Amino acid sequence: MATPEENNQLVIAPESTPETQPNKRRKKKSIVWEHFTIENVSPGCRRASCNQCKQSFAYSTGSKVAGTSHLKRHIAKGTCPALLRNQSQFTPGMNGNGSMSDPPKRRYRSPSSAYISFDSDRCRHEIARMMIMHDYPLHMVEHSGFLAFVQNLQPRFDMVSFNTVQGDCVATYLREKQNIMKFVEGMPGRVCLTLVVMEPYPDSDMAISHAVACCLSDWSLEGKLFSITFNHPVGEPGRENLRSLLCVKNPLIINGQLMIGNCSARTLSSIAKDVLWIGRGIIKKIRDSIKYVKTSESLEEKFLELKQQLQVPSEKSLSLDNRTQWNSTYQMLVAASELKEVFSCLDSSDPNYKEPPSMEDWKQIEIICTYLKPLFDAANILTSRNNATPIPFFHELWKIHELSRAVVSEDPFISSLSKLMQEKIDKYLKECSLALAIAVVMDPRFKMKLVQFCFFKNLW
Repeated sequence: MATPEENNQLVIAPESTPETQPNKRRKKKSIVWEHFTIENVSPGCRRASCNQCKQSFAYSTGSKVAGTSHLKRHIAKGTCPALLRNQSQFTPGMNGNGSMSDPPKRRYRSPSSAYISFDSDRCRHEIARMMIMHDYPLHMVEHSGFLAFVQNLQPRFDMVSFNTVQGDCVATYLREKQNIMKFVEGMPGRVCLTLVVMEPYPDSDMAISHAVACCLSDWSLEGKLFSITFNHPVGEPGRENLRSLLCVKNPLIINGQLMIGNCSARTLSSIAKDVLWIGRGIIKKIRDSIKYVKTSESLEEKFLELKQQLQVPSEKSLSLDNRTQWNSTYQMLVAASELKEVFSCLDSSDPNYKEPPSMEDWKQIEIICTYLKPLFDAANILTSRNNATPIPFFHELWKIHELSRAVVSEDPFISSLSKLMQEKIDKYLKECSLALAIAVVMDPRFKMKLVQFCFFKNLW
């Protein structure tokens, strides 16, 4: 127990230094101090450094304090690049006993959600655009689930009815149609029209010409046509009616001669399918052999082992074709032809593999691939974005024409293929020779030379 003398003693505390002097200032409560750290730059000068991007800002010089408004702008208005990449919401935390670990902090609205005005007309426009873009049923706007979603998303929006959204879709179509018409009207060139005849086929060719005339009038294209191409054979009366339409409204485009009966893609596909039809029996044998190998992984592994033993250099892999796409059948035949040695020896190592294609069958497969290759190359040019010009396509057509004329054989299989290809390619070139010549002559490398050479060779 302390004596009175001890109580009367003067206790002298050690002199406090600036380093040990306790800070009497209250705790900073501004949200900016979660993102900034004060740094002493020089005596009497302190700056606030952003914890994310390390950019420094003025804070105090002597007794003058700059405040935190500019620091808040750095955070709230998204000028901090690091904070934009890692945004987080500032919510007060809870400690273990359920009390607030930190005092409540002020929440700042992000610039992406602040001051956005509600536009009911814009919402209606976006709903109509959504219906058109994704082909949604118009009755979707009356479904209870969609109504609940929209109501929770924006309670101030009055949901539209079926009739309203139908009218908005029509208005959107008419508005976009007017934009396209203005664009076409301002084009310096002309329009090449392709007619896709859908099923069921019209009752008469007159119906086709009438429908085309109405469409051209509706889009104000009567006087801007350059050519018309059909993807479906049309009778001569219907074509003559359309040709007269071209002549009357477009007197300056060679009297309607740019009337192409079949488009290039359809012509190539028709020739290829006819070639495959002639060799359908042999192709079935190849398809069945590939199907047998692909039935199980063990058979496929055995096939690959045999390929390695025979040292077949082909890098192609077997795959079944899609019978509705002739190009996939061609690729299947090419891969199988390069692996014919493996198929020929497969029956010796696998007794369950029966009736392999004979050597004569493989010869006919090679002939079929020879005829299909220029068709395949020409089709690839049509679908390629890198060669979207008529020059390379013209060269491929020339190869097809030369192949159909050059092959002369007494073999009935080869002669039937040559005759079929020659008839169809000659008919196509007769119809579109003028259009191709106009396109090719624009090439500064050849100009008229290539066209004159082809005419001299009796290409058309």
